[in-house]
Amino acid sequence: MTFTEWFLFFITIQVIHFLATWKLYIKAGRKAWEAIVPIYNAIVLMQIINRPKWWTILLFIPIINLLMFPIIWIETCRSYSHHKKLDTILAVATLGFYLFFINYFSKNNYVKDRSLDPRSALGEWISSVAFAIIAATLVHTYFMQPYTIPSSSLEKTLYVGDFLFVSKFHYGARVPMSAVSAPMVHDTIPAIPIPLTGMNLTSSFKSYVSDSKDQDSWLNKLALPYMRLPGIQKIKRNDIVVFSWPADSLNLMWGDTSGKFTYKPLDKRTNYVKRAVGIPGDSLEVRDGYVYINGKRTVLPDRAKPQYFFTVDTGGKQFSQGASKRYNIREYGFRNGKFILNLTDDEAALIKNNPIVKSVIKNIEPKGTFNKDLFPHSPHYLWTNDNYGPIYIPKKGETVELNEKSMPFYEQVIRRYEHNNLSIVGNDYYLNGKKATSYTFKQDYYWMMGDNRQNSLDARSWGYVPFDHVVGKPVFIWLSWDPDAKGFAKFSSIRWDRMFTTVGGDGEPRSYFNVFLILLMGYFAVNYYRKKKKETK
Repeated sequence: MTFTEWFLFFITIQVIHFLATWKLYIKAGRKAWEAIVPIYNAIVLMQIINRPKWWTILLFIPIINLLMFPIIWIETCRSYSHHKKLDTILAVATLGFYLFFINYFSKNNYVKDRSLDPRSALGEWISSVAFAIIAATLVHTYFMQPYTIPSSSLEKTLYVGDFLFVSKFHYGARVPMSAVSAPMVHDTIPAIPIPLTGMNLTSSFKSYVSDSKDQDSWLNKLALPYMRLPGIQKIKRNDIVVFSWPADSLNLMWGDTSGKFTYKPLDKRTNYVKRAVGIPGDSLEVRDGYVYINGKRTVLPDRAKPQYFFTVDTGGKQFSQGASKRYNIREYGFRNGKFILNLTDDEAALIKNNPIVKSVIKNIEPKGTFNKDLFPHSPHYLWTNDNYGPIYIPKKGETVELNEKSMPFYEQVIRRYEHNNLSIVGNDYYLNGKKATSYTFKQDYYWMMGDNRQNSLDARSWGYVPFDHVVGKPVFIWLSWDPDAKGFAKFSSIRWDRMFTTVGGDGEPRSYFNVFLILLMGYFAVNYYRKKKKETK
């Protein structure tokens, strides 16, 4: 939906609210007109139900408001002596329309000084859980989101099995576009296993309301326009960034120019984490596996550990267990007495000094062959993963010429990311019905790559990442273990030296686990002291 459509929808909601509550406002000693003035009517309603005025803010925060509306409906019912379980069920099941019955047919009077304490232990538990979910959803959506490293594309910087906290506020939190979705989950609601039965309570299904087959269906029209809160910093070159995978909704990811794709709201696309090796306005090239920016080899942070495949000839001899651990060897193949190992340059240099090693050769693929899996998926560009580019990274406000050579790079940008109607007739280009020879970008773009340079699905395959796809910045590792470990071995596989370490920074990562334990014990001690003091009074 556009901003205009959402404004009309908002006005419609205000009219419905007025029709459902104007008599209730009068019963509470207020004026009928106060029920129809946007925002003010919510503030007055908070006074009527004896709840703090700042709750009004929560009613206008996407996703949070979905959790708050049922609470407001229930609280309104109880303010007019409708506090039975059936009233609560009807208020929620009818999406608040039960208030029409109370407004026009109920003879119950307004209870000004009603008790706000739950009437049962179950009610108190439900109330506590509801507001815990609201607080957690607020933090998860707009401040800090947990994230798990699923692949080895940033191996030796971020490990598979690392659990991160991703900051939403560094680059500005993206307001959820899926207006109707479940809190604190991404694109699916996971199945819940039933203990000892081997069964799941549900099969996993979409966590949001959407029609995946038709982008223009009325369900997809419920999506909010793209909005973002102000950030405290911009993405710097070589920052590690979590983003929504641009190619997630394509039916055919590799070189699909049909424009057909399975619709998925932007905020519900699969999340990836890579290093932003190129930022808006950069000219990027990969030469023999090394990234060059504007003609100069890029300088990576000292925690970055770029890796490549090396063929190591040992004449058929195996490395000792101690050597394998010392060199951090991970085998990817063994043939004719030669190992295929994934190593950093420094590790390769160390292995070369081992007495059993005859040669160490980095596996680099030169330019000259067409790889359809590489962006821009055009036979005009005979690039490989190791020798790629040069390529320009679009910057907001910059203008490029439209021609046969540039169109493979910018066609999807113009159509999918910047939502233009682009037609190609012979050698002519028509942009939103008008003939065009150039295009000016509406937003910034980034080039995301993994440190595991020859074992990473990254921008070399799908191209540019628009800024509106950026999710946040990984800042903290709160847990790390071996994802392949099973049962109790999972706990013995915990990487204690990685727990509570920062993702960024210089030098060896430092664990703040002891600091966390001290703060946690202090928190419980303060709460215990307050509880005892309250009981004494």
